[in-house]
Amino acid sequence: MTLFKTLSGAAAGLALIAGAAHAEPAMIYDLGGKFDKSFNEAAYNGAQRWAEETGGTYREIELQSEAQREQALRRFAEAGANPVVTMGFAMADPLSTVAPDYPDTKFVVIDVNWLDVPNIRQVAFAEHEGSYLVGMLAAMASKTGTVGFVGGMDVPLIRHFGCGYAQGAKAVNPDINIVANMTGTTPAAWNDPVKGSELTKAQISQGADVVYAAAGGTGVGVLQTAADEGILSIGVDSNQNYLHPGKVLTSMLKRVDVAVYEAMKAGPDVETGVFTMSLAEDGVGYALDEHNESLITPEMKAAVDEARQKIIDGELTVVSYYENDSCPALSF
Repeated sequence: MTLFKTLSGAAAGLALIAGAAHAEPAMIYDLGGKFDKSFNEAAYNGAQRWAEETGGTYREIELQSEAQREQALRRFAEAGANPVVTMGFAMADPLSTVAPDYPDTKFVVIDVNWLDVPNIRQVAFAEHEGSYLVGMLAAMASKTGTVGFVGGMDVPLIRHFGCGYAQGAKAVNPDINIVANMTGTTPAAWNDPVKGSELTKAQISQGADVVYAAAGGTGVGVLQTAADEGILSIGVDSNQNYLHPGKVLTSMLKRVDVAVYEAMKAGPDVETGVFTMSLAEDGVGYALDEHNESLITPEMKAAVDEARQKIIDGELTVVSYYENDSCPALSF
């Protein structure tokens, strides 16, 4: 039977130290909770897969505040957890402080690729490539010539999603109108479905009939409102097609689950360094299943699959927001 230990607050430290298992991996979810149906839940699914396949156990904590980031890292490391898997770019600074103090512990971080610390495995994704594909689908599905993008926290990572999306949409229809909004500028933007709903309604009022949500738990409100208002939505990170069958055009898959699973499977021997998961590694992509197959015509699928292969082969380049600190296809 798999055992999961959820820890929070001051009691977490005592429980960690008192009950740690040698080389038991640990998972630190980002703000928004592990059942956000998106980013964190993908990580949970990867950890769950590892636990079920191996019969192993892991420790976990759902962060409630920024202050808990460094605290959780230190307590897991002191308790002997190895590797310690962490979620989100906001773990970069805490990791750069904590990891050097525990050179025998391997740390894994998703969505970071710029730290110069030898005992960290950094996994980044080519979100702009996957977003390009769903942008193509959005443009092909749109009847109004206007599509929307709702981001979570206004950070370069989310602009990276939006930039790829806009390029894909404009590759199909150079004259398409793209309405983009960010939910906020603080971590609360990842878990505000009410604001996501409001932004979706505002974009619908501007003519959008397909809206892509790259906003963590906030995206649940985007998808719900799109379904209620009779337009299409696009999910993110996890396959969210099932949330509103026949109303979610597709989901931009970001294989966080695979990254977490592989890290836990490797255990203390996990290779450190910087790794990028792109279309070529099936690190990103689009979801096609029984819940959305009626929405994706053979012509749409063929066009997107052709673009996917061209990106992999280097025949088509999707401009990265990171490389330009701007997006020629979209103004935020």
